Amino acid sequence: MDIKKNVAVVTGGASGLGRATVERLVAAGAKVVIADLAPNGQEVAEQIGADARFVKADVTDTDQMNAVFDAAQELGSLRAVVHCAGRGAALRVIDKEGNPGSLETYESVIRLNLIGSFNVLRLAAARMASNELVDEERGVVILTASVAAFEGQIGQIPYASAKAGIVGMTLVAARDLAGRAIRVCTIAPGIFDTPILAKVREDVRAGLAKSVPHPSRLGHPTEFGMLAAHIIENPMMNGETIRLDGAIRMAPR
Repeated sequence: MDIKKNVAVVTGGASGLGRATVERLVAAGAKVVIADLAPNGQEVAEQIGADARFVKADVTDTDQMNAVFDAAQELGSLRAVVHCAGRGAALRVIDKEGNPGSLETYESVIRLNLIGSFNVLRLAAARMASNELVDEERGVVILTASVAAFEGQIGQIPYASAKAGIVGMTLVAARDLAGRAIRVCTIAPGIFDTPILAKVREDVRAGLAKSVPHPSRLGHPTEFGMLAAHIIENPMMNGETIRLDGAIRMAPR
């Protein structure tokens, strides 16, 4: 798929991996709608340029996401969605006092990361299904998992569960939507230098960087954007979860 002159939506596009993806797609000639709850979302869109537009939205809310897709379709045919929105939360199965872990915390992380992913996927696919075929396809949806889907660390049980669910839905969704000529892929990033990680102590950041075999550093958000752009452009990329992690395999803690 040619990125130039096409329309994309990037959720979580006001910071981190999402913002880097927006910048990459706009630089390649796309018009991009940023869906985010960040208070500075409009400012980010203005900084990126005239081809970026911000719509405040919760990815778990159907009406709000439909407003995002309406805004995208005002710009042209929606051909690509990169879903980056999500969050983690520390939770043990049993806490230090021997109490069971919070079901409310678990449900909230699952709702945002997993149910939010399905909500974005289903609504985006419904819009793309009405597109005209161009070079044998109508659109592509890229979801975001994590290496925690495969090697979740102690305390990551809700996050790892949600990200594993995203990996599990990827091939099924790609097969389901093949008849509509819509592709689905997932990126599973390792340890990336995002605003969330910027809050971590420098010595901890250095230790995390050292744990990556090669390159022995934190991933750059631009590298996530590069892969997202390649998936959009490469028509044979479908039904696959791609680890983007410098060959790291996470330790138990």
